[in-house]
Amino acid sequence: MKISIKILLLILAFSVGTKAEIVNHKLPNKLIPTYAHNVEVSQDVACTFHITPNHNPKVGKSSLAWFALTRQGGKSIPFSKCNCQLNVYLEPRNSDSKTIMNPELKGIKTEQYQDIPGAEIMFPQAGVYDLEIIGSAKDGTSFKPFKFNYSVTVTNR
Repeated sequence: MKISIKILLLILAFSVGTKAEIVNHKLPNKLIPTYAHNVEVSQDVACTFHITPNHNPKVGKSSLAWFALTRQGGKSIPFSKCNCQLNVYLEPRNSDSKTIMNPELKGIKTEQYQDIPGAEIMFPQAGVYDLEIIGSAKDGTSFKPFKFNYSVTVTNR
């Protein structure tokens, strides 16, 4: 796979300001790093996503989904500066799919992040869901509009 130097520099610029936590799992005589948060890039915005507990939500139990947004160069985008919306779809999803819920995003503080978009979600049934966060700058110029999609598997209690 060939990666252009521009894409590589963009990814590096975002990763300076966005901390992806690493958890090491030990197998006999080997350490295998795995990532606790998912990071995506859209336009000039990067998003670190996490859902509790440990990316393993359960049916009928409240889960906190949060999205740490970062501008190119590593500067955080506070929830208070973003017109953000969270849409939840049941998979499989097609162009006619309707949202099953639109949890209210609020500015939250979690881990090392402050004033980031977060929402409590209670999934109604086991299955795979698509969490879509879309947003734009409240001032219209600080960053380009973005859209991120994250697949979440919900299991029974």
